[in-house]
Amino acid sequence: LPMAFRDVNARRHIGLQQLSSLASTGRTFLGPVKSHKFIVDESTNQSTLICSAVRLLESLDLASAAGQLLNETIQAQNKEFKTGMSTLLFLVGAWSSAALECLQQNVPVSAIVSVMSEALNSCCERVQCLQISIHDVKKELCSSRVRPNAFECKACQVGCDSLLNPQDLLCFQKHISAPEVIPISSCSHQGDDCHFNKGLVSPLVDSGSAASLVKPAGDRSSSVIPGSGVIASSCIKQKLTHSRHFSTLGKSHFSSQQGNFQRYFLTPSADPCECYDLGHLAMALSHGNQAGVKLLQGIVAYQQERAESRGSFQLNITEIVTCSLLGLPESYSCVSQGFVTLVSPEQATVIKQFKDKPLRILLVDGDLTEQYRHLGFNRPRNVRTILEHPNLEGGRAGDTWLSRMLDILVGFEVNLVLVKGSVCKNLLDRCTTSRILVIGPVPRGVLCAFGEVTGAHPVTYLSQLNPSCVGNGAQVGLWEASDGRAMDLGELVPVRISVRGIPLLTAVLTTAVAAKVQLLEDQFWTSVYRLHHALKDGKVFPGAGAVELLCLSHIQVLTEQPVRPAKAGKEFPSPWLAARVAEYKSLVLQALASGWKRYLSVVMCNMAKAPSELEACALVDHHLRKAADCGSPSAYILELFRRGDVLGGGSGLFADHGEGLKVCDNVAAKTEAWRRALDLVLLVLQTDAEIITGPRRNELLNSPMSSEFMFL
Repeated sequence: LPMAFRDVNARRHIGLQQLSSLASTGRTFLGPVKSHKFIVDESTNQSTLICSAVRLLESLDLASAAGQLLNETIQAQNKEFKTGMSTLLFLVGAWSSAALECLQQNVPVSAIVSVMSEALNSCCERVQCLQISIHDVKKELCSSRVRPNAFECKACQVGCDSLLNPQDLLCFQKHISAPEVIPISSCSHQGDDCHFNKGLVSPLVDSGSAASLVKPAGDRSSSVIPGSGVIASSCIKQKLTHSRHFSTLGKSHFSSQQGNFQRYFLTPSADPCECYDLGHLAMALSHGNQAGVKLLQGIVAYQQERAESRGSFQLNITEIVTCSLLGLPESYSCVSQGFVTLVSPEQATVIKQFKDKPLRILLVDGDLTEQYRHLGFNRPRNVRTILEHPNLEGGRAGDTWLSRMLDILVGFEVNLVLVKGSVCKNLLDRCTTSRILVIGPVPRGVLCAFGEVTGAHPVTYLSQLNPSCVGNGAQVGLWEASDGRAMDLGELVPVRISVRGIPLLTAVLTTAVAAKVQLLEDQFWTSVYRLHHALKDGKVFPGAGAVELLCLSHIQVLTEQPVRPAKAGKEFPSPWLAARVAEYKSLVLQALASGWKRYLSVVMCNMAKAPSELEACALVDHHLRKAADCGSPSAYILELFRRGDVLGGGSGLFADHGEGLKVCDNVAAKTEAWRRALDLVLLVLQTDAEIITGPRRNELLNSPMSSEFMFL
């Protein structure tokens, strides 16, 4: 039964205030230059470094109803896209504040909901003209860096700026219809502009580690990579960093010593752009995450090479896994073929005995425990359970199960078992003693990859095992760096499991700072999913604020349109409501626009492109005036993007990769983040009361907020 309630739909709407307060904690996550946050666990005194909205909300106390709705919205965006959560979080706060301002000016809730929803739908349709196909954007990213000095609006001066103007895109496409390609012969001596030769070298290691290719910091000698004719140091620019811990991949020097593992190289294609086009696109979508995108470029190069026979390429995320190693510098990060994971020292001893030997492999699609039952399992009727979870530390029933499982594995001569779920500790120890390597939990994609190559068929229980379920040809060995430091990681030892022809790749993420482990993994997967969604959509948005700028321009057009008398109908049930909406339309549109303007100004301040939000807003207004004077705002914005000068963004983030590299955004992820943010704000806006239930009446009575509640 309800215990108390409080009115939340006053002028100072409590739910909107809570959303605005929670969202303000993530404003430093906007843009490519992010400020990290330390999350400290008071119970363990351990800290974690984060720079994403998902990790932030996981660490906050979200006891309020608005906070829980915000968390669910962020989680839904993360589950579907793995990107756009910071944008969503910020716009929730900005539009919550905008809705509060409307309430304080006595704007009816119905008018706020109607006008904001209609305006956002109109903006989402308007920005479709900015979408650039993957084919065109690859040509643009790989084209010459020769740019016109000024933008002329001759072909773009049209009488009216329609909702979808095909000439807007045509005005941009005519500049990229015949791109100039960098010749191969002149690329090997162009220093930092040598993109093509960078594309030939993939940070992909077949076995072992990239660490054996790392020279000491004092060694400045050039290195020739065998078989490529590429001088490694010619494409690497040395920089001093402010911290030896927060180093990034790509700032190390590579030697020509290969050791006992292979390097993969992309062969030059007839069209140089086809050799590195996706590498450029991945960099444009990375938003400054250079370390993660270098690993992604190696993965793309390998998967592209395998996809040549099929004629089409799609980034296969199921064939990518990560393994984080604590204790090595970040320059040791690399991509290894196969599955890299961490095992105990006792298991590592068994692995040393398996070196270079083909193993018989078994795949278990579930938990390897006595009490495990598959999904959908129905217990037999008329059976009474005496003991559900037997004590595996000792006892007759547990020992019987352990002995039977071990006998099955020994009988089928299984050497390696990959388990999707958890593994019984006692069974793991007995298998290790019997020289049977059991590893779990393992992602489902790993099981599928090994099953396809080795011929193994996954089983749910070991009792289902038959000779056709066991695969052959797997190999296992220690993952070790050239100097052996990979073996000094504490209680766990990195190992690599592979088989000839397996498409599985492991991104090995190394760091010397424990607090950065989760951060590096999140950044890597964000880069992967951005490229994945770009290829899936077949198009991208120009980045650096171009889309938001067009939304602001479009809202200006909607605001300046004369207010026509609204008629009652399906949208407005009464003439009075229709008249109220028309009366407040301009005010609500300006409130919606203020969210995007705050978004752009905060991004510019985070990037140090403007000293204050006030000056950033002035720069935004300046571009809006120029776009309006041009006659076609979309064509003006596309030209700014083509010159790399949207809101003064330039290409400073990618100075090491040439001056012409642009920034791009995902289409579906961005627009869906907008919709989810506004839907959440309007949902909370339309609530009128918060009803409290439960037995904690006295606690609420004695709290400072007791005056806000009416007790029942």
